[in-house]
Amino acid sequence: MELIEVDQLDNSQIRMSFPEVRRSGKVVFNCRNVSAGYDKGPVFSGANLVVERGEKVAFAGRNGEGKTTMLKLLTGQKTVMSGVLETGHNVLLGYYAQNQDELLDNNLTVYQTLDEIAVGDIRTRLRDILASFLFRGEDVDKKAGVLSGGERSRLALAKLMLQPYNVLALDEPTNHMDIPSREVMKEALKQYTGTLVVVSHDRTFLDGLVDKIYEFRDGKVKEHLGGIREFMERRKLETLRDLEKNNPAKEEIKKEGSGKDSSAGEIYRQKKERDKILRKLQQNILHWENKIEQHEKGIALMDEKMLTTPPGGFGAAFYQLYEKEKKELDQAMKAWECAHSELEIFTETIKND
Repeated sequence: MELIEVDQLDNSQIRMSFPEVRRSGKVVFNCRNVSAGYDKGPVFSGANLVVERGEKVAFAGRNGEGKTTMLKLLTGQKTVMSGVLETGHNVLLGYYAQNQDELLDNNLTVYQTLDEIAVGDIRTRLRDILASFLFRGEDVDKKAGVLSGGERSRLALAKLMLQPYNVLALDEPTNHMDIPSREVMKEALKQYTGTLVVVSHDRTFLDGLVDKIYEFRDGKVKEHLGGIREFMERRKLETLRDLEKNNPAKEEIKKEGSGKDSSAGEIYRQKKERDKILRKLQQNILHWENKIEQHEKGIALMDEKMLTTPPGGFGAAFYQLYEKEKKELDQAMKAWECAHSELEIFTETIKND
C-alpha cells in the first residue's frame, strides 16, 4: 500500500491524500463531567464530550475559554481536575501545536527534515511527498531556517504525515499559512479517513471540513451538530472572531480595607487612578477587536470572490492583498491577546492588593 498519492491539479498544485490508517475503537475520546484549568482554578467545568471514529470535530470559542486546554487533555499533555476522560482502543494520535513550525531544526534542509525520520520504502518517495506539500525542485535543498512561515507550517505537517496516525489533533493549523498551503491542507484533511479534532478561527478552512462543533463558552462546553455554517447561523455570527465580542472582559475592581493610616481621600485617588488604567486597557482591547473585525470582513469578502474563479484566474495583486490582510489579521490577533493578558494581569494585581 502506498503512503501518499499525488494527482496534478489544474492550477499546477499537488493534491495529497493521507494513507489508510489502522482503525481505532468506535469511541475515540469520552469526557464525562470534566473540569480542567490551571492553578487559579478551572477554565471549564462539567464538560461532556464524545468523539467517535471518523468524525471531524472543531473546537470554537473565545480565547481563554479552554479550547487548547481541552486539546491538551485529549493529547495527554494535561490531566483533568475532576471528572473522567477516556481514550479509546488502538488510538494512534498525532498532534500539531500552534508553534509546531518552531520545533523544526533550522540547520536541516527540507529534504533532510523528512529523511531523518522516514523509515522503510517511504524513503524512496520523499520527493513525491514534499511535492505534495508544494516543495519542488531546488526547494527541497533550502534550509528550514530560511523558509517563510507558511512553508515552515507545511513542512511541519509533512513530518506529521509520515506517521500513519488514525487521530489528528490540530491547534490553529492555518496560522501563518498562505492560500495554496491552506488549500492543500484542507483538501488532504477532507480525504483523511481517520478522526480529526481541530481548533481554528479560520471559517473558510473549517467550512466543508468538520461535521460537529464543540463551543467553549462561559466555562461550559456545548455540542453543536452540523458544520461551521450551521453553527454560525445558529449563533448569528458573521465571523468566528465575533465570539470574542459576545463575552467582553468585565472585571470588577474590589476595594480592600484602607487600614488605620489610609485616608478616605487617598483611597479615592487610588481608585480613580485604577479606573483610568482599567479604561485604557479595555479601550486597547476594543481597538484591536475593531481591527480584527475589519480584516476578517475583508478576508471574508475575498473568500466569497474566490468561490467563483473568473476566466484567467485572479491576478497577482489580488493574492498579494489577500496575504496582506491575513498577515495583518494575525498581527492584530497577537496584539489583542497581549492586550487581554495585560488586562488580566492588572485586574489580578488589584484583587491581590
